Amino acid sequence: MKHGITAASRAAIVLLSFALAAPLCAADWPQWRGPEGNGVSRERNLPINWNSERGILWKTELPEWGDSTPAIWGDAIFVTSHHDDNLLLLRIDKAKGKIIWTRTVGTGTVKRAPIKPKGPDERREQKFHNLQNLASPSPVTNGKVVVVHFGNGELAAYDFDGNQLWHRNLQEDYGNYTVWWGHANSPVIFGKNVVSVCMEDSLADIAKPPVESYIVAHDLLSGRERWRTVRATGAKAEECDAYTTPVFTEVNGQTQMIVMGGNQVDAYDPATGKQLWYLPGIIGGRTVTGPTIADGLVYVTQGKSGPLLAVKIGSEGELSRRDVVWDYKQGTPDSSTPVVWEDHLFAVTDHGVARAFDAHSGRVDDTLRLSGDFKASPVAADGRVYFLNTRGVCTVASAGSHLEKLAENEIDDETIASPAISDGHIYLRGHKALWCIGKDF
Repeated sequence: MKHGITAASRAAIVLLSFALAAPLCAADWPQWRGPEGNGVSRERNLPINWNSERGILWKTELPEWGDSTPAIWGDAIFVTSHHDDNLLLLRIDKAKGKIIWTRTVGTGTVKRAPIKPKGPDERREQKFHNLQNLASPSPVTNGKVVVVHFGNGELAAYDFDGNQLWHRNLQEDYGNYTVWWGHANSPVIFGKNVVSVCMEDSLADIAKPPVESYIVAHDLLSGRERWRTVRATGAKAEECDAYTTPVFTEVNGQTQMIVMGGNQVDAYDPATGKQLWYLPGIIGGRTVTGPTIADGLVYVTQGKSGPLLAVKIGSEGELSRRDVVWDYKQGTPDSSTPVVWEDHLFAVTDHGVARAFDAHSGRVDDTLRLSGDFKASPVAADGRVYFLNTRGVCTVASAGSHLEKLAENEIDDETIASPAISDGHIYLRGHKALWCIGKDF
């Protein structure tokens, strides 16, 4: 059933409607980049040392493969995967790593193309980078409902027992994706809504009317559309594309949802979809690195390793370059989203140069050369930063003005997904398995 509520789920919806938002525990990691959407965990005494044989509490083989980060709530871990042509959601027991159930959300195939500029006909449908497939968006949960999204537009909600509540497809609803290298934006939950973003090539030079980028909210229990906002930024061709996920902050008692991509950073009222403010002219190409928020600033990177900017979060209307508090141009991430711990921002380039910035001034306090290439975003906890490269090597460094390397740990897996943290453990999602990192050896 593509659009609407399945008959088997009606009773579950009645029960869920009385308890939509379970209380968030410090040990939960409910979405892409954790409980606050910023890659920070408030837990302490996390492991520092491990390898494929030691420090591993359990390892669970997964149907290969995907790049989505696990969503964790209570004793449940949710992971998506793209196995053969099947798009899967798995629930895994957090204590023992046992797969509790697997659901096939839909089916889909991946079309790939060489990484090069596209001609007009090639731009009319998405192709995928060889580092990702349809299981790149991360699941999100509020403790009662888990929502999954896949790169072919499949959007579905399940309860924790694996009953499907609703299922729809955003491409069928709003048109084919024209993002150049495969839709990968993760959904987010705000109150009783789940919000999805699509930032894609407008084809304005070759198609009339142009293709719309948009933000859309659906009711968490029924899947009914609540609001949809067209996001037109004036970007052209590949510059329209963004693979980022919204983040939330509060300004003067109002929740703002901040979106980055299409040469613009802007904010919306997540209850209505109304745009609150915008900063245009952040021109740099397609955007992979997402926004990070701390202390009234949003940190964004202009596409294709452009400058890293710290922007003062606004209240309404158009912002100007005067609202850019600082910028840094000499080596910035193209994929990994930076993380802030206390007064420092930490970023790593795709080729392994990590930097510690003074978060308020943009001063570079230290640089650390790491091994390997990086796509996963770093996470921070208990005064440390965890940098995970694409070959299963995680460097643990001190989170201060001095980036001291504390450990370098390796597992036998390919790791594009970002780490998750819950109940004193670190969870690494590889292409072959989900790894639970426990105590130091």
